[in-house]
Amino acid sequence: MTSALEVSTPDELGQIRAVCLDIDDTLLDNERSSRMGLAALTGNDAAWPVWRRTTEEHYARVVAGETDFDTMCRERIRAFFAAFGEQLSEAEVIAREHVRMSAMQRAWKLFDDAVPCLEWLRASGLRVAVISNAPGGYQRKKIAAVGLAGAFDELVLSGELGVAKPDSRIFAAACSALDLRPEEVAHVGDRFDQDALGAVHAGMHGVWLNRRGNARSQAADPVPEDVSVITGLDELPERLVCDLPSAAVRPVYREKSCPGVDPSRCSG
Repeated sequence: MTSALEVSTPDELGQIRAVCLDIDDTLLDNERSSRMGLAALTGNDAAWPVWRRTTEEHYARVVAGETDFDTMCRERIRAFFAAFGEQLSEAEVIAREHVRMSAMQRAWKLFDDAVPCLEWLRASGLRVAVISNAPGGYQRKKIAAVGLAGAFDELVLSGELGVAKPDSRIFAAACSALDLRPEEVAHVGDRFDQDALGAVHAGMHGVWLNRRGNARSQAADPVPEDVSVITGLDELPERLVCDLPSAAVRPVYREKSCPGVDPSRCSG
């Protein structure tokens, strides 16, 4: 089988032929579902800052390969309630985690702009993949639960690969799976450091999805010129057509489901 790398011509180098996307808080509103899981435990989500901080501390161990996902979930529950002076038995830890996880999974929901964006990418002839820092089985279950099981050409998940964003190797693995050069691939995600900068350092086009807009930035000010910034996935088609260099994208105009791109707004 002839690979895409072998048949590329000099004129095609640098053209974007695929888009990789993060899942949590990029396509799926993970913060919303996590808050609802927390509310199922405590009656409200007022302790969200504590839960988020505890999650970041414990999830980092999963990403680093120091513990497995199920163990992390139990340790996180224990640490969260310990922060408020409550010591839980193992049986109570398991019971509360079951309540939280069930409520969170019921609340899994895509952002409104996710499906239209994916449809546009497909209709434009681009390949579409996922790069996610997550356990393989759990993330595949989540993707299927929100109706995206067949939406991607490749799923590159840190739990299956053994390396995580922003390590360049996970981005290289995605490009290899797509049989494309890094400069032919854009990556979109909500984390400035892990997604946008990680992709740029791996030779890809990095797009930071900053949904909070004017909220406190994760990034240094100003954002580096080689990082593209959008505030919603509805902005991605125009960014691909107009701004990213030599994008091999055919503008597609479809009523209702797919966002259109107005060529008059493209400079040059």
